Amino acid sequence: MNALVGERMSIITSKPQTTRHRIIGIVSDDDYQLVFSDTPGIVVEVGYKMHEAMNRFVASTFKDSDVMLFVTDKYDKYEEDGPTVTRLKQLQVPLFLVINKTDQSTDEEITDLIKKWNSWIDFKETIPISALNKTNTEKLLELILDNTPEGPVYYPKDQLTDKPERFFVSEIIREKILQQYKKEVPYSCEVIVDSFKVDKTTKGEDITRIEAHIYVNRKTQKPIIIGKGGAAIKKLGTEARKGIEAFLDTKVYLELYVKIKENWRDNEKVLKRFGYQ
Repeated sequence: MNALVGERMSIITSKPQTTRHRIIGIVSDDDYQLVFSDTPGIVVEVGYKMHEAMNRFVASTFKDSDVMLFVTDKYDKYEEDGPTVTRLKQLQVPLFLVINKTDQSTDEEITDLIKKWNSWIDFKETIPISALNKTNTEKLLELILDNTPEGPVYYPKDQLTDKPERFFVSEIIREKILQQYKKEVPYSCEVIVDSFKVDKTTKGEDITRIEAHIYVNRKTQKPIIIGKGGAAIKKLGTEARKGIEAFLDTKVYLELYVKIKENWRDNEKVLKRFGYQ
């Protein structure tokens, strides 16, 4: 979606369940508007109410899509009788197989993936792409346009998403948590931006001042996030600030705090506040 929209909408890491929310990306031209919906993957082993919410995001996309793109690569692991394949087989809309990360795959690996997936599901067409290098992404866009029914324009032409800037700032911080910390810790974190305001520096330049809280699931996780002498959270803040500055295209002053919200992944009231609706 990042490649097709032309902006960085979804965070990317190699870890599963990186995407937790349904994220809308909008592409508008003179004669069309496409609304992309990037969802979490189906959570097979549901352990928390948060997982249930993530699966509802997936289900909503299956209900309202005009075209479905199933994006996979050589690193993904699926079973023929698993819930994802079962859901895809039941689709009534055009379904495309998108083999990503061709820049990291051999021709033989790509061919094997195409054969395997097309033996499982009746895809309308298969496209190998490299989203990173934008290889074949224009061809993919053309296929989407050729198979999308006519409909109304839902958003202003200059709008790229339905989410506010605060959401993407919190996602960038969470991305850096996923990259920096190991084991269960990053999966136990949620980030909420509590303050977001633009000021002027003494030189008259804009600076965005952001205050965000990292919520952890247990007391033992707070010192891990902070690190010895605050080293870990300082490193996290530096990396997150760089990512936010690139996203906002402005200087950023970032303050991070850690709060304990025990068992937040199973607390419906807290989940609603965190956007899992």
